[in-house]
Amino acid sequence: MIIMGWITLIFFTLLAQIRSENQSCTLIGQTGFMEFSKEGDLMIGGVFSISSTRKLNDRELKFARTMIFTVEEINRDASLLPGLTLGYRLFNGCGSENLLRATVEAMNGKDSDGCNKKLLALIGHSSSGVSNDMNYMLSLFSFPQVSHLSTCSCLSENRLYPTFFRTVPSDRFQIHGLVQLMKYFDWRWVGVIYSIGLYSESGTAEFVKEASKEGICVEYVLPFRKTSSKSLELIVETLKVSTSKVVLLFSSLFYTKSLLQKLEPHNITGKQWIGSESWITQSEMASDQRKSILQGAIGFALPRTSIAGLGDFLLSLKPSDEPNSTMVKAIWEEFFDCSFSPTNTSTMCTGAEDLQTVSAAYTDVTFFREENYVYKAVYSLAHALHSLLKCYNGSNPATGKPCVKKHEVQPKLVLEHLKLVNFTTKNGAKVAFDENGDSGAQYDLVNWQIKEDGSVTVVNIGHYDNSLSKEEQFRFKKDTNIVWGGNMNQVPRSVCREPCPPGTRKAINKNRPICCFDCFECPEGTISNQTNAPECLMCPPELWPNEKRDACIPKPIEYLSYEEIMGAILAAVCIVCVFFALLISIIFITHKETPIVRANNSELSFLLLFSLKLCFLCSLTFIGRPTEWSCMLRHTAFGITFVLCISCVLGKTILVLIAFKSTLPGNNASKRFGPIQQRICVLTFTLIQILICILWLTLNPPFPYKNMKHYKEKIILECALGSPVGFWAVLGYIAILAILCFILAFLARKLPDSFNEAKLITFSMLIFCAVWMTFVPAYVSSPGKFTVAVEIFAILSSSFGLLVCIFVPKCYIIIFRPEQNSKKFMMARKQTKTF
Repeated sequence: MIIMGWITLIFFTLLAQIRSENQSCTLIGQTGFMEFSKEGDLMIGGVFSISSTRKLNDRELKFARTMIFTVEEINRDASLLPGLTLGYRLFNGCGSENLLRATVEAMNGKDSDGCNKKLLALIGHSSSGVSNDMNYMLSLFSFPQVSHLSTCSCLSENRLYPTFFRTVPSDRFQIHGLVQLMKYFDWRWVGVIYSIGLYSESGTAEFVKEASKEGICVEYVLPFRKTSSKSLELIVETLKVSTSKVVLLFSSLFYTKSLLQKLEPHNITGKQWIGSESWITQSEMASDQRKSILQGAIGFALPRTSIAGLGDFLLSLKPSDEPNSTMVKAIWEEFFDCSFSPTNTSTMCTGAEDLQTVSAAYTDVTFFREENYVYKAVYSLAHALHSLLKCYNGSNPATGKPCVKKHEVQPKLVLEHLKLVNFTTKNGAKVAFDENGDSGAQYDLVNWQIKEDGSVTVVNIGHYDNSLSKEEQFRFKKDTNIVWGGNMNQVPRSVCREPCPPGTRKAINKNRPICCFDCFECPEGTISNQTNAPECLMCPPELWPNEKRDACIPKPIEYLSYEEIMGAILAAVCIVCVFFALLISIIFITHKETPIVRANNSELSFLLLFSLKLCFLCSLTFIGRPTEWSCMLRHTAFGITFVLCISCVLGKTILVLIAFKSTLPGNNASKRFGPIQQRICVLTFTLIQILICILWLTLNPPFPYKNMKHYKEKIILECALGSPVGFWAVLGYIAILAILCFILAFLARKLPDSFNEAKLITFSMLIFCAVWMTFVPAYVSSPGKFTVAVEIFAILSSSFGLLVCIFVPKCYIIIFRPEQNSKKFMMARKQTKTF
């Protein structure tokens, strides 16, 4: 590798000595590479691009003159390099080839008179690509290079660029700031346009990498080539159809000017432009035609600062100060539109023109940005030389090595001490290099605010400092008015997909960038209470999602209440039935001495009416919020009152049979089944049911239960049976008595009395059994409160069937056929008909 380096050096040395007449730089008057020089005890060099193939670069002249100013300031400082003077040789080259030739010439160390006085270090270059090529040669000979404007993060690789240092921040800090800026404004969907070159290509690749880590997606990455019309057409078409509202233009100043000029006729609007530090402060690019593009542009710029005396020094330049410099004369002619050549038809230059009347990058001395890094670069070399030449008791205090005299100073020794510099300049700037040759990073966040006439004010709206904690590195100025791009009055919204709102979940679409996700509504029973939730969460059993599915709310508790229509109707029917039974009771009481009331034991009739009232009323216990007591009461009251009711009907049926048999000669069955026996029969049947209910309530009683299995979205508050055996035992006992009663009544239906009550009992029990036979499947299949409604309906309908079938015919006779309410009619024998 060293051999290849020597070959490269020899090759470029020969090229530098040829100085061909056909160089492209001869178009602007360049005849050599060294442009400015001043001898000193210690010599440093600088490489700049004041000339180019097309026009002069007064910005680079400003950098060169800033270096001269700094050297002179150092020479006036008695505390820095005391007793020694610092000299300089500044080289100018147009294009990479000539700049490398200039580098070789600087390393040769020969001045214009051919005297051999080697340079100890180089300042430059502004371009990352040129610095990369320069350091390829310089590092082979341990020749230190300090750049003031080469920002490519690729140059931080110490293994590849061991002699490269820079006072300007590495682009990795700018890229980190750009990513944080987009994250701050929630710009998750951006486009990138970059120029050809190491600076922009490396920076763009680094930005895409860092942006993806923060969840920022890049819609497109487009290169701009000045010589390619297809490149411009693709950029214009993409800008018009893209959905991202934010565009990062990571480009060198030269390419940015060319791109903006070519974009002017295409009416590109509606975009928020973000600029890299290379062009974001160059307000001379603004114009009325570019307002739709540059208005509201935001980017990180090198901090502006003041350097005492530099402004006056720059503006005091006269061609007579540098009589050997063709560049100063060429720029002077360009500034004042005059000529130093008598053959030229334009106005003759006097050399006394005032630079303060010129508006250009060189004459803009309101404050300094890039120039401050030239200033710090020169001071870093001066401090390195100062440290190297220190001597205390025969050794260097910084390294402990033997002292070095000024004629023994070599670039390699300067390199060693350059790594150790740590100082503060007169304007308060701290300078130190890390292991990669990088210095600390500070940026101003600026915003372009273009006026109606096309002039622009680059407003400082924030600051970035990587030396602070992560939370404090990036901050905005208070009460700062920000102008937004795209004619927008508020922060532009640039996302591929709006965040998934609460109530939905975020799903990655494998066929699209990660920012272009899909949002799916949370499934039934689940919620998401945050934005971009990766999954939906199940609600606890007693809770259910609201309509938006972003919160769990208590499930509505459902039970048959008096407030709802069905509960109110059933309660009203119950009251009507009780009133109807009470009306029949009043009729029977007022006609209790008549034969039709006294027939078949009026005591049983009144007890039956009473039990029917209880049956109607017990249905009310099924309505309302189930409690521990109401659950136990509703089933036991229903079972006992129904058994009492059926027992009375059964007693009447038995009495009809016995009464018929007692009319036969020699039969006294009616005496054996008198009133006492009838009471005992009813009481016995009822006590058995009471005993069953007591066992049920003792062993496993009914209890309130929140049923959450039948419905997902609501809770059914019901009475759990406790013991299903107890419940079906109660119903089963009622069913046995009802069937027995039906059988006996069916057998007595053809007895020859004119008014045979057995017929009415048979029909009433037929209705009773039919109701309860249909109740069982309806009860099992009905959900929630409808289960209770079915049970109430069965109670009311069966009880009402008994009431109507047994008592209504008698009331009809009492009220409408009083002539039939006689013992003679009751005892009359008729030919009966079967059903």
